[in-house]
Amino acid sequence: MIDIMEEYLAQFVAWTKLKVRLHIKPEDGVYFYEREIWWASLGANVGYEQDGKHEYFERPVLVLKKFNKHILWALPITSKEKIGDYYHPIEYDSERYSVILSQLRLISSKRLLRKIRTLPEEEFSTIKEKIKNFL
Repeated sequence: MIDIMEEYLAQFVAWTKLKVRLHIKPEDGVYFYEREIWWASLGANVGYEQDGKHEYFERPVLVLKKFNKHILWALPITSKEKIGDYYHPIEYDSERYSVILSQLRLISSKRLLRKIRTLPEEEFSTIKEKIKNFL
């Protein structure tokens, strides 16, 4: 149990250090739009919230809604195929992924690291419709 606690503590300390760097970084003119998929620093989260991975605690996210140049709604994406009402399958380069609809979150554009691609309009419309049905 102590080993697990130490591991989690180390992970949260590393994330906190990165989070401070993200927060104070200057606005560098990240231009993002709805429908785009980006690598984003999501962090070390609590419980079953979707975590980021690797050095930058990153995970791909779909930009669902852009409120302004600083704030967006993001949907995390997993490389595991998930089935159910709270997931939407997508494909890219012959690989299958799942958009995690239940983990919609508001994030700062400072978390966006690099753009991956833009989702086709039809697929994006389907995802938006599923989200609307939840609300």
